[in-house]
Amino acid sequence: MLKVLRHLKPQEWLNILIVTALAILQVLLDLRLPGFMSRITVMVQTPGSEISEIWRNGGFMLLCALGSLACVISTCFFASRVAAALSMRLRGMVFERVQSFSMEEVSRLSVSSLITRSTNDITQVQMFFMAGMQMLLKVPILLIGGIWRIAGLAAEWTLATMAAAVFMLIVVAIVMALVLPQFQKMQARLDNMNLSIRESLSGRFVVRAYNAEEFQTAKSELANDAFTQIDLRTNRTMAAMSPAMSIASNGLSIAIYIIGAYIINSSGYVEALNRFSDLVVFTAYVALVMTAMKFITKVVPRFPRAMVSARRINEVLETEPMIKDGTVTEAQAETSIEFNNVGFRYPGAAKNTLSNISFTARKGETVAFIGSTGSGKTTLINLIVRLFTATEGEVLVDGVNVRDYKKKYLVNKIGYVPQKSVLFKGTVRSNIAYGDNGKGEYSDEDVRHAVSIAQAGEFISNLDDGLDAAVSQGGSNFSGGQKQRLSIARAVCRRPEIYILDDSFSALDYITDRDLRIALAKTDSDAIRLIVAQRIGTVMEANQIIVIHEGEIVGKGTHRELLETCSVYQEIAESQLGGEARAI
Repeated sequence: MLKVLRHLKPQEWLNILIVTALAILQVLLDLRLPGFMSRITVMVQTPGSEISEIWRNGGFMLLCALGSLACVISTCFFASRVAAALSMRLRGMVFERVQSFSMEEVSRLSVSSLITRSTNDITQVQMFFMAGMQMLLKVPILLIGGIWRIAGLAAEWTLATMAAAVFMLIVVAIVMALVLPQFQKMQARLDNMNLSIRESLSGRFVVRAYNAEEFQTAKSELANDAFTQIDLRTNRTMAAMSPAMSIASNGLSIAIYIIGAYIINSSGYVEALNRFSDLVVFTAYVALVMTAMKFITKVVPRFPRAMVSARRINEVLETEPMIKDGTVTEAQAETSIEFNNVGFRYPGAAKNTLSNISFTARKGETVAFIGSTGSGKTTLINLIVRLFTATEGEVLVDGVNVRDYKKKYLVNKIGYVPQKSVLFKGTVRSNIAYGDNGKGEYSDEDVRHAVSIAQAGEFISNLDDGLDAAVSQGGSNFSGGQKQRLSIARAVCRRPEIYILDDSFSALDYITDRDLRIALAKTDSDAIRLIVAQRIGTVMEANQIIVIHEGEIVGKGTHRELLETCSVYQEIAESQLGGEARAI
């Protein structure tokens, strides 16, 4: 928790000091009330007392009560501001840190867990921090002040009060020891529940297509039941504090009146009057002490969960990205990409995903990668944009190792189209003119040029608002082929030196596929084009085709050369083209 508090700004620490001052003032005002009450009690019982004195003391009591109320309202205001500012800052910091993560960190922490950490965990810390400032600051002052005020009234009453307080503290300590491990499990099961819901939502069309609603419902119910059970178990444990508080409070009240009756009964008239006044005062002070104990029972149950949440937030903030930024911002060599004996292994994997990958792509060339699903094609090109870092060998862009580049400069060279087309909520124009390529803002001409190259002009012109047509979240209002063409247009709009097209033509018909590749080669003839594809028709005209099989290069050359020398390529060609494979 202390690591979380270090993110507070000076202004927020000032607000905390104000909250502390207000809490002290409120407690001091509350502690003054029993004194006025004692005086009024004595005056009422004493013949000849002036009614004006009673009214005067009553007026002071009212002023103290109103002052205490004002302090409570002000404390809530400043505490809420500080807690909200802290949670806002934590969310921003978690978001920025996650943005810097590579796929390795995201896979290790899991997407569902990161969602929970950036929402529920931060909310738990915010709620505890706000409640803690409002209540916990008052507890020690109330306890010390209350016990100090009653200590001189009667030793028996003081011992009874201290016994009740010790009993409650023991109960709270036991409950905390029992529930702290449970909250760790609770947050983990909340992660699992988020994962189940996220899978069901993102895969809803597949679920419906395979009539798997009952299966997914059972999975969600299993995750929900697991969270519910541990939540119930934890809350049942914490519920023990409420009856324990009642036992301590009611038992203390009974003890006070029994002790008070004994003391008053054994005293003379005048002394009995003073003792009765002391009983009234003592009862008021005990009420303040028990109020402090109630504050503990309200805040303490939140403390273990907030501690677990703070630990999970710090785990994200303290996770250092494995991919470090370099310093190179300029390369002197001509545009090229070179892999020298590159190997890659996922963290924790038994063997390499890629091994001994070597090839060179030069300015103006089209290099295509083909192979079976899972052969490592996407992993290979992800090493160029540093979504992963090669574990063996080196990847050079323009003669410089990608590890040495400042990442912003590296990605400004690249127009990247991922395997899964990604569109953002907004307009067609905002999706195409997306990002920063270090060359200034995109003009209307850049956007229209990109649309033309991506063969997207026809369907965009048929939209009601053209380039300003709305795009739903994830591009759900466009077909697969339309989303691919818009993703390609986004890459073209950057005017990059290197195109990386990861299976970006799979949803296009053969004619659109061909026209797009021809337009791209003519317009950006000096750029390197790296194409990952499953279709022979997409790669057969490339300057160099690289065949990947089980993470290794098993063939390299043109279409005709590979038909003569590479059995894997031959099998792919014959399965797609049949007897026409060798005639093309």
